[in-house]
Amino acid sequence: MARVLYQRILLKISGEFLAGGEGIGFQPQRLQSIARQIARLVQAKVQIGIVVGGGNLVRGRQISATGVNKVAADQMGMLATAINGIALRDALEKADVQCRLVSALSVSGLLERHNPRNVIRYLNDGDTVIYCGGTGNPFFTTDTAACLRAVEIEANILLKGTKVDGVYNKDPAKHADATKYERLGYEDAINRHLEVMDLTAITLASDHAMPVRIFSIMQEDMLLKVMQDASLGTLITNQQNQ
Repeated sequence: MARVLYQRILLKISGEFLAGGEGIGFQPQRLQSIARQIARLVQAKVQIGIVVGGGNLVRGRQISATGVNKVAADQMGMLATAINGIALRDALEKADVQCRLVSALSVSGLLERHNPRNVIRYLNDGDTVIYCGGTGNPFFTTDTAACLRAVEIEANILLKGTKVDGVYNKDPAKHADATKYERLGYEDAINRHLEVMDLTAITLASDHAMPVRIFSIMQEDMLLKVMQDASLGTLITNQQNQ
């Protein structure tokens, strides 16, 4: 493939992406699509860490709304990310991508316990690393986990795949006159309450000057495209809106 913009990335994908239009479970085409794109990037010598959500299986907020303790609900959500991680690993291995599945939760015999030093070694060896279990703690989202892991591996950028093609000043699904931002400062994202990531996540990114690009992963081959075209999506950095 043509020249890529980044040599080491942290990719955040949601569980909803894996579910496709069904909203729950797995859509094989989605797993195959993301695996094929990652395989192309690995061939281009890109080092890749992936944080996967669990919303296609368990949503902590919905579970806690039924009366389940919030800590227990979040633990169920963390286990859901482990299931998604196993599914993604299977798809990647079928695409001939060597990968490691690491977890912030201890699940002996099934998942390797996350160790930042080991992860760096895996990346340098050309293995793709899938993170599951979030941060390993309740009350923190997988967005926060993604920012944390991006900082740990000193990624060039955190790529967050979403349902929309960037960050807008208001919901584009409800407002025809919504305007997309090409670039935002961290403070802009916080002060304008744009909800691109939770406050802990965006603050962590700001503290460590970790650039974040929000893009639509739902469109065909968008991961490959965003790796080659800096105009796609919305870039959040320490620079103000342009």
